[in-house]
Amino acid sequence: MNQLRQSPTGWVVDANGRRGALDYRVRPLTSAMRFCGVALTVQSRPRDNLAPYAAIRYAKPGDVMLISTDSYEEASVAGDVLLGMAKNQGVCALVTDGLVRDIDGLNAVGIPVFARGLSPNSPHKDGPGKIGLPIYVGGVMVNSGDVVIGDKDGVVVVAREALESVLGALADVKAKEDKMEALVAKGATLPPGFEELLSEKGVQYLD
Repeated sequence: MNQLRQSPTGWVVDANGRRGALDYRVRPLTSAMRFCGVALTVQSRPRDNLAPYAAIRYAKPGDVMLISTDSYEEASVAGDVLLGMAKNQGVCALVTDGLVRDIDGLNAVGIPVFARGLSPNSPHKDGPGKIGLPIYVGGVMVNSGDVVIGDKDGVVVVAREALESVLGALADVKAKEDKMEALVAKGATLPPGFEELLSEKGVQYLD
């Protein structure tokens, strides 16, 4: 996990077969952005947050609460009270494809919040909902126990069964990135072998 905590999300995506990032509209809304933890999945009915509150009791230290609202955008699904209670239980970040509110309070709680946006409209607590089952958030299927990483660029999910291979590939990704950054610093204008690649692809130049 330390490797993932120290790696940019872009590197994690590259090590994960160039996939796993949530939709770009799920973005950081708080000043705290960097996190790495284990997914606690929640499916919430639109304009309702009974399930997210109920999920707090099942959270373990280091969990990331992921709330699917099916991208509902007419009311928030979480605010500073829910986030604060989740933090008290050990949750290290909250990610949702819906909206949140109380931005000043969210920042005061101090853990990262990623969402599609803000709305003062408040939810009900009627249910139904699901906790711990597979959900879709930002176009990515997430299971409880998957690893979730977030930073300024967005959120990436690594499936439990892919974790070992991703960790193994991260070293190669880092070495490649370090090499490319060194070339840029030396004044390079194209990646190594790029002209050969263009030729292989049949690129033709017209006057």
